[in-house]
Amino acid sequence: MARPLSNDLRERVVARVAAGETVRSVAMLFSVSVSSVVKWSQRWRATGSAAARPMGGKRRDAMAPGRDFALARLAEQPSLPLRQLQAELAARGIRVSYGALWNFVHAEGLSFKKRPFSRPRPNGPTSPAAVRAGDATSTGSTRGALSS
Repeated sequence: MARPLSNDLRERVVARVAAGETVRSVAMLFSVSVSSVVKWSQRWRATGSAAARPMGGKRRDAMAPGRDFALARLAEQPSLPLRQLQAELAARGIRVSYGALWNFVHAEGLSFKKRPFSRPRPNGPTSPAAVRAGDATSTGSTRGALSS
């Protein structure tokens, strides 16, 4: 996202327009768009400042209405799939996206890996994708696939 132009530039542009120069000539002089000069001048006349307004803003919490229900459901059934929780929230009239639900669960510290990490087998790779060409375990006759 682009940053707002400096307040120094805005003040110089507005001062030229206030002194009587045309908007188009000021825009060409400072290499900014005509619409920017117009907007800065309007803001200066309305508020006394041509400074940029704050960018962005606070996003609403999509899970606020269903927060308590979701936490209660996850407490009673920790391995509840998010798609099922999303459907249950929708049945209660709370429409929330999968991504917002995932962010909520992650922020609450309730996410976990469903398949725990297991140590590799000591006898080597167990899938053809793990074997690279030229390894001692691969042979020219199997052509990329392991055989019994």
